[in-house]
Amino acid sequence: MNQAVDPRRAPGLQPAAIELSGISRAYDEGDHKLHVLNGANLRIEAGEMVALVAPSGTGKSTLLHIAGLLEQPDGGDVHLGGVNCTDLSDDERTAIRRNDIGFVYQFHHLLPEFTAQENIMMPQMIRGLPKKVAADRADELLAYMRLADRGSHRPSELSGGEQQRVAVARAVANAPRILLLDEPTGNLDPNTANYVFDALSALVRASGVATLFATHNLELAGRMDRAITLADGLVKPR
Repeated sequence: MNQAVDPRRAPGLQPAAIELSGISRAYDEGDHKLHVLNGANLRIEAGEMVALVAPSGTGKSTLLHIAGLLEQPDGGDVHLGGVNCTDLSDDERTAIRRNDIGFVYQFHHLLPEFTAQENIMMPQMIRGLPKKVAADRADELLAYMRLADRGSHRPSELSGGEQQRVAVARAVANAPRILLLDEPTGNLDPNTANYVFDALSALVRASGVATLFATHNLELAGRMDRAITLADGLVKPR
């Protein structure tokens, strides 16, 4: 895992992990445009956990997709680790997503024909790591997520909470600098959601990864460093 963030380094003395400046995005809707983001700004430092709490339809997924280079804004700039990613080629954006960004969604999207260990190995092997190295890293993460005895199980043999913890482990397998989560505990009961969050939080604190966590769970949001919302197409403190 990455080295923990040095708390003696004040924010602003180095590039933010995520910096969105003046982001706008609109979608065609019949004979008019639906403006979802209207000059939104957001800065997240390395090692910071930020909750994104906003009603459905306000642009949460759009903001996550733009921050994760899955979608281009209509206007504004996306800086990741100080690099302006707005005008990069598709290949360059793909390389950054593969090497520097981890994604976790409400539905785990694990590959059903592979074991938990193999699912975590997959992004590492796509990146070009040897099979043995990928397997050792997967086993390390399974142990960290308290799933050491579940590595040989396929997703259908795991509970919902176990599947989501495997998804988190897969997302951080390549030691990303940025972790984006879209309602990852939305389908879990409160106790399981807390268990998954505890494991994720410990992993984030140990690795120093910048985390943007979209959730409707106000209890979880209150346990993060700060919470933001979306209103009138802008990012605002909650």
